Amino acid sequence: MLSYLHKIYYWGELELKYDVVVLGAGPGGYVAAIRSSQLGLKTAILEKEAVGGLCLNWGCIPSKSLLRNAQVLGLVKNASEFGITFDNLHYDFGEAIKRSREVVSKLTNGIDLLLKKNKIDSIKGTGLIEDAHTVKVVETGEVLSTKNIIISTGATQKQLPGIDIDHNVVMTSRDALETPTVPKRIVIVGGGATGVEFAHIYNTYGAQVKIVELMPRIIPSEDLDISRNLERSFKSKGIEIFTDCKVNDIKADNGIATLSLTKDGVDSIVECDRVLVSVGMQGNIENIGIESIGLNVDRGFILVNDYMKTNISNIYAIGDVTGKMLLAHVASAQAVVAVESIAGLNPSVIDYNNMPRAIYCEPQVASFGISESDAINNGLNIKVGKFPFSASGKALALGEQKGVCKLIMDNDTKELLGAHMIGAEVTELLGEIGILKALEGTVVELGALVHPHPTISEVIKEASLSIFDEAIHM
Repeated sequence: MLSYLHKIYYWGELELKYDVVVLGAGPGGYVAAIRSSQLGLKTAILEKEAVGGLCLNWGCIPSKSLLRNAQVLGLVKNASEFGITFDNLHYDFGEAIKRSREVVSKLTNGIDLLLKKNKIDSIKGTGLIEDAHTVKVVETGEVLSTKNIIISTGATQKQLPGIDIDHNVVMTSRDALETPTVPKRIVIVGGGATGVEFAHIYNTYGAQVKIVELMPRIIPSEDLDISRNLERSFKSKGIEIFTDCKVNDIKADNGIATLSLTKDGVDSIVECDRVLVSVGMQGNIENIGIESIGLNVDRGFILVNDYMKTNISNIYAIGDVTGKMLLAHVASAQAVVAVESIAGLNPSVIDYNNMPRAIYCEPQVASFGISESDAINNGLNIKVGKFPFSASGKALALGEQKGVCKLIMDNDTKELLGAHMIGAEVTELLGEIGILKALEGTVVELGALVHPHPTISEVIKEASLSIFDEAIHM
């Protein structure tokens, strides 16, 4: 593959300097660049902001840092359950924000070092695609000639009708990640992953939290049992949830937001000190030159095939800009597929149904595969097994007895079709499910596997056994 690097390519009279130019250094872009370099391809990557993209700088990582702060604070607030009491508890959300930015800084510096280590030309600036083999750096006018282009420009918040985001009273998740104060009252528009994570953070720090969700339930993409379980947990903490509820408009005046809502045909007005809008994303496809080259898009996202190739044979797109699944690990997986396709390695296509999904509120939510309702709607012959955290020795010892592990099995093949969990640290259990699927294992084998005791992972074994009425501890 090293010989590939030393070939000289010509397009017209222009010598092509690079094998691959990547636009955007998020979890898709920087992985694509590194994998490209590993395969001996001369590579450049352009990023107008900090490397790491939305996930590292303004999404996954800083939000998980804040969630860790909320976890610690929640534990301290409930310390009396463990026989620990104290006076004058003080907590500072500004310090939590500061810590999250320090975590981000360490990781972005690490990615910069990885790019240097892999001898990738890392260019600060905005890439503009002039034609299928030419990318111009907007800020400097530098022209990069390349055999292949990978677009990894991510996605941003979509402007929704009736919602004017002023980034002060009405804000996005990015705004929330750098705002050091906690409002007394906050309404979160959108009950998906981002919405419920911030609901947990603000609730733990003492805010009065309302979630407004257009769909019939929060985390509507998750299994119904898991959604209901999280809703019960949130309500027990004082979080108000309005489902089947439409936001007509939001007005902000003198630091107060007024929301006009419609639920069950009844209009109402809600006031709060801050609104977090966590719905509606669109691909970053504007001002990168795709219109001039005729790249196919659909509803704000770039269309790609199974190998991340667009309708132009040497241009690929990966990550959120494709609209496939707006998850960092999906972007990274797509990056490898795209680069290995360019290198002629014939990579396996991605099975999006078997991509792990994680939500880091408290209790955590983890899922893999299809839900029970999807299985039924597809006419599959299934059996379902469940095991409650209240029967888990480790969960009880931790004081985290709320939760359930639910497994869905194909009754004909004994294949695991779906795993859906809510409870303490369940996101860490997804790797086990992924390995089972990758090795084409069955639920029978999952139930037979000896798990260490006491661990949270035992809930998977017991849920597997419960499908066959063989669970020991239930």
